[in-house]
This record gives sequence, structure tokens and C-alpha cells, in this order.
Amino acid sequence: MADHPSGLSHFDGKGDAHMVDVSDKAVTSRVATAVGYVKMKPQTHDIIAEGRAKKGDVLAVARLAGIMGAKKCADLIPLCHPLPITKVAVELATDADLPGVRIEATVKTTGQTGVEMEALTAVNIAALTVYDMAKAVDKAMEIGGIHVTLKDGGKSGRYEAT
Repeated sequence: MADHPSGLSHFDGKGDAHMVDVSDKAVTSRVATAVGYVKMKPQTHDIIAEGRAKKGDVLAVARLAGIMGAKKCADLIPLCHPLPITKVAVELATDADLPGVRIEATVKTTGQTGVEMEALTAVNIAALTVYDMAKAVDKAMEIGGIHVTLKDGGKSGRYEAT
């Protein structure tokens, strides 16, 4: 239950931002998946897909960056709880129809709060890494479509994007 009349749990009764107290919540298995993309010029897509980027394997580096990002979520987002993450999977795939790179991150934990923010952070950091590694050839890349597609576990139950 939210402490603030707005229903936003990160605000107390006075409207001040605070970290939500999860100490009375049950410890349950939790999972979240988020997706996003980096849209780019067809030539940039081809460079990445063919492994010709001067900085190295763009997808492999972005995958590792996304995993690291999920683990650092509580350091980046002020009111996120540090969580004992049990799994982070970041998948990147080139898509000639976009053209660009599609990203999906899944994060799991057993704890008292969900891992949606960790999944979203993983996608964002992976996308930023793709941009960083390819910006020398395409400064007009667009990062977008980042959203949660699955959240499961905890009192609020299962959510799947439609």
C-alpha cells in the first residue's frame, strides 16, 4: 500500500521522496524482462552484423555492459534497493528491418522486491554501449522502445505487456 495519497509508493504522506520499506514483504522468486532497440543507418547495422566495428565485437561488449548495468542499478537509481541478483541474461540481435539492434534483458532474484528496474537498466546500458561503440560512423542512432514486457513474483503477481 502506498503511503502517499497519489498512490506513488516512493513518496511519504508529506510528499517527500523516500525508499519504500520492504521488510514486511514476503521473500519470493521474482523475474522481470525488458526490451528496447538501437535504430541506425543500414550501413551501421551491416558493420555491426558483420563484426567490422573498429572498437571490437559490439554485441558482446554491450551484453557484458548490460549485465554490469543490472548489477549497478541501486547505485544509479536513488530509491532502488540493492538486490541479490541471481541471474542476468542480456540478448542482442541485429535486425536488418529496423535497421539496428534489438535488446532483451531478463533479471531474476529471490527477495522482497522486484527486478523491473534492473532489467530496464540492463537494456539502457546495453543500448548506450552499442551507441558508444558505433558513434564514430553514425551519430544519428536512436535509442527507443524501452519497456518492461514481463514482471512476475511478489504480491502484485504477474504482468505481461500486450
